Amino acid sequence: MDCIFCKIVKDEIPSKKVLENDKFLAFHDINPIAPIHVLIIPKEHYEKFDLTPSELFSEMADFIKNVAKELNITDYRLITNNGSNAGQEVFHLHIHMVANPEGKLKWPKLV
Repeated sequence: MDCIFCKIVKDEIPSKKVLENDKFLAFHDINPIAPIHVLIIPKEHYEKFDLTPSELFSEMADFIKNVAKELNITDYRLITNNGSNAGQEVFHLHIHMVANPEGKLKWPKLV
């Protein structure tokens, strides 16, 4: 059974896409925590950060920079949760890009 992000990659579930290429997809989070809250995922399924090939991250970094350009933002926070105790809810590697173009982001209490 495919995870929800794999279904989004296959267009089985609609998403509000920001940017896409052959390896990555960026789309708006349905429960945003900031004025801009985008999820960036590899199209291939990797359960979490530490189970993802290291080589993928250099390409993903370039894609993330292009997402920021597409959103016309220079100040943003990148977050990934690795495992359920860290807050990971969907077990498909994803990086949250959050930004507040109107001002400073606050840091939430983590425990």
